[in-house]
Amino acid sequence: MKTLAILPAYNEEGKIIISIKDIKPYVDQVLVVNDGSTDNTETEAKKEGIVVITHKKNMGVGAAFKTAIRYAQENNYDVCIHFASDNQDDASYVPKFIEKIKQGYDFVQGSRYIKGGKRINHPLFRILTTYSYSLIFSLITFKRITDATNGFRAYRTEIFKNKNINISQDWLNRYELEPYFFYKVIKEGFKVTEIPVLKRYPKNKKIGYTKMKPFKDWWRITRPLLYLRLGLKK
Repeated sequence: MKTLAILPAYNEEGKIIISIKDIKPYVDQVLVVNDGSTDNTETEAKKEGIVVITHKKNMGVGAAFKTAIRYAQENNYDVCIHFASDNQDDASYVPKFIEKIKQGYDFVQGSRYIKGGKRINHPLFRILTTYSYSLIFSLITFKRITDATNGFRAYRTEIFKNKNINISQDWLNRYELEPYFFYKVIKEGFKVTEIPVLKRYPKNKKIGYTKMKPFKDWWRITRPLLYLRLGLKK
């Protein structure tokens, strides 16, 4: 089973190296999609001897994932693993993802909220918003998901052979792609499960734990659920 770790990165100088070194021993290849960074993200990633694809300008995390998935398909990777480029995830959980894939699951979602999951330095606001979003996601998809916003996940690349999952749409270039994909995987009947993982945020609040902008980007991760549920998008 050929595995590819996907790290979308935008201005992650100083953190990208830590993430690459963490996950490198657990997968066959690491791919960093440098989404128009203006710092040394690209230089640092290339020093680690992994594959780096660079967008000349910032196009959005959804566009970065599209680039990565095309690479995975073109190079015959069986499993893609989404991993944070800012040192929020713990790569020691990767074998557990792979184990679930080998057991027959198509899509394995990491969760900090189920038994065995861990949260480090999470502000109350973040806990409330991620938990609330997961509740909405569960109600709309009719499947209990405890941590729908967690980007740490693994899935079979062959999922994209399903013609009803169309990630090439232009409206999926930013934060919309991941909730769109998760929703469609459930609705198309793929075998989905969650496993406990760790999610850590930096102690220094000035560093920040997300690049998402309040209201604007929360709407971006919510609208795919509404559009798909109401039949406004496919």
